[in-house]
Amino acid sequence: MAMDFAKGITEFRWHGRGGQGVVTSNQMLGKAALAEGNYIQAFPEFGPERTGAPVRAFLRISKKPIQVYAQVYHPDVVVCIDPTLVEVVNVAEGLKDNGTLVINTDKGPEVIREKFGVKGGKVVTVDASTIAMEVMGRPFYNMPTMAAAVKATGIVAVETVTNEVLERYPGKVGDLNKVAIERAVKEAKVG
Repeated sequence: MAMDFAKGITEFRWHGRGGQGVVTSNQMLGKAALAEGNYIQAFPEFGPERTGAPVRAFLRISKKPIQVYAQVYHPDVVVCIDPTLVEVVNVAEGLKDNGTLVINTDKGPEVIREKFGVKGGKVVTVDASTIAMEVMGRPFYNMPTMAAAVKATGIVAVETVTNEVLERYPGKVGDLNKVAIERAVKEAKVG
């Protein structure tokens, strides 16, 4: 079911660790939204700039020009790429009551909903870690997690995101990411 973002701006907040592709996923989704005729604003927030440090990225998508120039405090969508962060960070902090929480985890949506006390909206889980290891043989969780977010929100077409990924990563890497994206769309659980 597509989100109703015709009323204004849809805001995303991404969580992950340095080197996991949080910023790249944010940019890929932004480029896909731009390709579909939307206005976007995408930017990262870094703490200590080192591999493994927590990283956040923000994305705004709108049908109209965006006049907001601040970080996202009350996102419509939160995407968490790193499953270990759910034990140390409240990734659902500030999530709107009718928002969507997307987590890379092997747990079901009901477990995540209870853990973070999410009352309304949607909770989406996808085992992006397993998908990445089985498809790519490496821990590249970002694209399968992004695919689950696209499925959950309908903010852009999965095909548009896939095309952006294939353009950025031509050849084998792009082909493997495409397989991971398709699998994540099928396996994502919405609750």
